[in-house]
Amino acid sequence: MIDEFAKEYLHDELRWTREALVWKLDGLSDYDIRRPLTATGTNLLGLVKHLATWEARYLGEIFNRPFPEPLPRWRDSGGSDLWVTEVESREQIIGFYRRATQLDTLESLHAGQPSLTGAGRGPRGAHWGHRHPPGNGGFARACATLVQDTRTRAR
Repeated sequence: MIDEFAKEYLHDELRWTREALVWKLDGLSDYDIRRPLTATGTNLLGLVKHLATWEARYLGEIFNRPFPEPLPRWRDSGGSDLWVTEVESREQIIGFYRRATQLDTLESLHAGQPSLTGAGRGPRGAHWGHRHPPGNGGFARACATLVQDTRTRAR
């Protein structure tokens, strides 16, 4: 069982890390946020798109709270969530990220609400399966996973 101080700390860390990711785009030109940084075409705005897509999917599948907007299927993205197209604007991607991260799932878990069916079940065959074996999970594990994944990409 995780105590309230630890829950608050993890949740605050996640909120701060999410804001730091978006803050890193402030003041950058459209060219700079879209410029490919790797051979795969990954760009800064694409990292935000990637985190929005997978956080929405992760929280939806782990805690049985599907994201209300269409998401690419597991095998369909083919890395296309790591860059943005010319028709996707900064505002669209940041808006998508904010919607994906403002779901009430973690807020409900933090408040100890028991209404989460399937809490802690890892998606089968998913990237996070090794971090969420069946029967283990909950707020602390989900929050720590999201902090780690977001922080890694926000560097």
